[in-house]
Amino acid sequence: MVNDLKTKKEVLRAEAKRARGLLSLSSGESEALATNFFDSIIPKKKSIIAAYWPKGRELDTHHLIDECLKRGHKVALPVIQKDSRILKFARYKNDKDLVLGQYDICHPEINWKTKWLNPDIFIVPLLAFDRRGSRLGYGGGYYDATLEDSRKNKDVLAVGIGYAQQACLFNLPKEDHDIRMDWIITQQAAYDHR
Repeated sequence: MVNDLKTKKEVLRAEAKRARGLLSLSSGESEALATNFFDSIIPKKKSIIAAYWPKGRELDTHHLIDECLKRGHKVALPVIQKDSRILKFARYKNDKDLVLGQYDICHPEINWKTKWLNPDIFIVPLLAFDRRGSRLGYGGGYYDATLEDSRKNKDVLAVGIGYAQQACLFNLPKEDHDIRMDWIITQQAAYDHR
């Protein structure tokens, strides 16, 4: 049964990547995403927001990151740790250059000055999502493990980010370790799953 779920998820991932590659993208989607985010989620003053730097055809988060910084929130980007599925988050300031990490994920340069943060809100990339708030990620399990670990210590909000066209009309297959998103936010709408 587990292998059937894994196989089904791999097939869905391949199809979701193919479909995302066919999307016609416009420059206003990044601004619409930021508007929908802040119209729906009211972060507490000085909240720490874990974002991600988009790669490939992911929905552009640059405007959202800039808006978080303008509003006085601390922003952190994920860093993959060797031999762990739990991500660490390095503080990002838009005056610093980013480096390319594992899986071509951009993050701040790591050195003795790196500030590691414990996020209050996690902005999570996705390949597909359903009406229950389930998300299909890239298959590494990093965000699921990180969210589970973070929730041991504090109440955090998980916000899946993607294109409206990445919505599935059927329920995505779900394994025990899969973490449901509290919100799904697209360039067109926001969906509360709390």
